Amino acid sequence: MSDVDKYILEIKNVYKYYDLKTLSFFGRSIEKVKAVRGVSLSILEGEIMGIVGESGCGKTTLAKLIVKLETPLSGTILFKGQDIFKSSKMDEKILKQEIQLIFQNPFMTFSPQVTIGAHIADTLIIHNIIKGRNRIRNKVNELLELVGLSPAVYDNYSENFSGGELQMANIARAMAVKPKLLISDEGISILDVAYQAKILNLMRHLQEKFHHGYIIITHDFSVVRHICDRIAVMYLGKIVELGLNKAIFSAPTHPYTRALINAIPTIRKGLDGKKATPLRGEVPSPIYLPPGCDFYPRCPIATDICRRTEPILEKVKTDQFAACHHWKEVC
Repeated sequence: MSDVDKYILEIKNVYKYYDLKTLSFFGRSIEKVKAVRGVSLSILEGEIMGIVGESGCGKTTLAKLIVKLETPLSGTILFKGQDIFKSSKMDEKILKQEIQLIFQNPFMTFSPQVTIGAHIADTLIIHNIIKGRNRIRNKVNELLELVGLSPAVYDNYSENFSGGELQMANIARAMAVKPKLLISDEGISILDVAYQAKILNLMRHLQEKFHHGYIIITHDFSVVRHICDRIAVMYLGKIVELGLNKAIFSAPTHPYTRALINAIPTIRKGLDGKKATPLRGEVPSPIYLPPGCDFYPRCPIATDICRRTEPILEKVKTDQFAACHHWKEVC
């Protein structure tokens, strides 16, 4: 089987813009917020892919496109070889089972009037996974134990759980439909450090047991370092670097990637003992993008070519891609 045959998800040159209505002296006008711009990314079966970037870089919009909460302006998203925006009703039902999204705030994903066990049971019922009250309850108890929760919490309400416990219940609910791909959108960012580690270890354990894939979306590079096989770095709606975990951390080829890694608190002196250089300036507006390279207004090694010419994402090393004119100077 070739690598192409193993791809469970293929994102091909996807764009997503939002209309922003503004009112000026000359009347109402519409500006375009360029959230995702020409993103191409392929996920292998059973792979854990990390998507990293600052707030507003487009990573959450990309997740919404994958689960069809948004529709792309152009481009194609294939799941198991089929275009998800041209799927039949049967394919749509399968898609909703096989791709599960874990949201950032677990407190907003459970109704305070419904028990945790009933929430998970509803998933089994809606997707016709199992029938019979006793069998459903037994299955929910199995799922609770799978994620490290006691079956005794079945009849408890969300107000009796910590954020970490609720996120574990969220994962149990997602696992109820035996997904092929789970997307965690900042799924541990609001949790305390102890539960962050616990959730990451749980996700890794489940992946090893059931061989499903993950997309881990985060602003924290230390998270993807712990769990991901490959990493895609996003900036202003584009992927600026893509590569294997070890390659990205040992020798990043984009200055933005290096800055994010240097910002990890546990790395006091940056990579290889080099002094960390903080990013200067602010992220440009996704409405009024700079000419040339999007990153040049903040880049410590920018030159005239960066101001004039936009770099493309190209192969710079084995299994490593970067959109930078000066990638050799970054390594």
